[in-house]
Amino acid sequence: MEDELLGDCARFVDWNVMPRGISRPSPEDVPLPITEVRQLKQQARQGRWAKNHKLRAVVYHSIIKALPCRVVTPDADVYRDWAAQRGAKSALDAFPKRLPVFAKGVNPPVYCLTSEGHAATWHVLLAIEVHFPDVTYCPALPGVIALLAHFLPGEPELFEAVSRLLACTDASLHLLDQTFRANEASCMTFADLVNKYSTGAHRVVAARCSSVLEVYSDWLTWLFEDLPFEYTACVFDSFLLEGHKVLYRAGLALLKFYKTSVKAKTLAHLDAGNGLRAEVRGFVRNIAWHTIPDHLMERAFGVRLLSRKEISLLRHANEHALLARGVTRRPSRQPMHLFVEIHKVLSDVVNEQQLRGLWPWLPERFALQQPWLVFSTNQHGYSLSRFYMHCDGHSPTLMLIKTINKEVCGAYLSSDWAERKKECNRGLTFFGTGECFVFRLHPEVERYEWIIIHRPELAMAMAKAETWTDPAEDAEQMATSEKLLQTKHENATDHEHPDARQIGGLSPFLATRHFKLPSKSASMFMFGSNDFIIIGGGDGEALHIDGDLDHGRSSHCNTFDNPPLCSENFRIQVLEVWAFGNAQP
Repeated sequence: MEDELLGDCARFVDWNVMPRGISRPSPEDVPLPITEVRQLKQQARQGRWAKNHKLRAVVYHSIIKALPCRVVTPDADVYRDWAAQRGAKSALDAFPKRLPVFAKGVNPPVYCLTSEGHAATWHVLLAIEVHFPDVTYCPALPGVIALLAHFLPGEPELFEAVSRLLACTDASLHLLDQTFRANEASCMTFADLVNKYSTGAHRVVAARCSSVLEVYSDWLTWLFEDLPFEYTACVFDSFLLEGHKVLYRAGLALLKFYKTSVKAKTLAHLDAGNGLRAEVRGFVRNIAWHTIPDHLMERAFGVRLLSRKEISLLRHANEHALLARGVTRRPSRQPMHLFVEIHKVLSDVVNEQQLRGLWPWLPERFALQQPWLVFSTNQHGYSLSRFYMHCDGHSPTLMLIKTINKEVCGAYLSSDWAERKKECNRGLTFFGTGECFVFRLHPEVERYEWIIIHRPELAMAMAKAETWTDPAEDAEQMATSEKLLQTKHENATDHEHPDARQIGGLSPFLATRHFKLPSKSASMFMFGSNDFIIIGGGDGEALHIDGDLDHGRSSHCNTFDNPPLCSENFRIQVLEVWAFGNAQP
């Protein structure tokens, strides 16, 4: 039956350039018995289909055919009618003069296609433009079409397969971004995940580029344009079954290998600026010099604690942030990450160079918002009550401290200081989420994140809330998260800009309730009283500031596993707190 449906599944393949080890289709090929999804996922991760072209074609056909789609989804017959009306005689017609708007600036990869197969890719792209007018931005689509062309017998079947991917109604898979805002949110989410799960690579990129999003905005291009065919196919095997999270994992794995490749080099000898983008893309094109497809996928699925839920909530928060900025379409001039004018941030604590070094550490949904000064001891005085008066109602915030010895340190704080009142009423002490981190900028530059990020063995995912969390609050948060996911597609047409404080309050991942921690001291992020504030606790305090905002202490703490951020006992020269978004009177 599959043979009848697929016909010549290698019609568009140029076997002269196909990687060695991949077998040609043969009548003797034994079809793979289609099993349950869990077994297919395991087979995909193990590369069970990688060497058998026909086997992969059969599996792709079965998976795509089983996808839940919209009631009205164009099929092969629709394409045949369109082609007949267009007057196309064959796939050998001249290539179109232009790419569809949704793929502007993309070079459709040739992979191992014949000239007929390459022409088929362009034809199907034009058909998608006609039949899917709601797809306004999808730079990954040309690569997806080119890849699938290796496994389908003709243009009509290729069009139907791509149509089913675009019309898939399974929100948990989130197969392809189809608008500029969705794509930009994916880039921001990828940057956030690199910041969390591949800090070494992020440090290398941030050291050489003033805006890391310039580099990370190419991440889907790495996967569907630069990566060699056999590597992309292995990624696509799991992507069809597990959705967008596989792409994030593969992108993280590529950056980890890139970081290893430059480890022995001196950063000063490497080109900076825009040259870094070309360098990373060149590395991906030549990934075969560094690893094989199996090892790439092993590294991708070796990222611990990265879940679909975390990605979905983070994407939702980033889309909210873009919506609040009024971003709906691709800008004609400046890219998104240039919205922030760093040179206009006038601080008495840090200079522009230090601020540019700090900026890549921030979650992307806030890194694109202009910071504004909420509190400064130079303007508002050395008083904790005034600190609370100005800082309550704002989240997240960035605290910057300069000591009288010219040391510079601080913290990124994900929660509103006003939460100290709620926590006090509940009998709890610390609040905040695992997005909090502390840092020092002078004389050394270093960031210290939640210990669970770098030592995940200290935590294990759990289905029930921990005994020290409020059950009512936990149920409310879970209901809110589910509601956010359910309304994800509605946001695309929602013209109300969400309140900036609501966006900041999402803090969509790294909540302590998701983990079983060895002790409370591993999640002591923020504490505030009328006499002092603490940032980072557990067998010490990363920062302890007294009620006069004059003296402070810094030491190792369990939450961030940090050394002292400055002198262990210090006097404050200037303390500032910055918020994000539009300044409020």
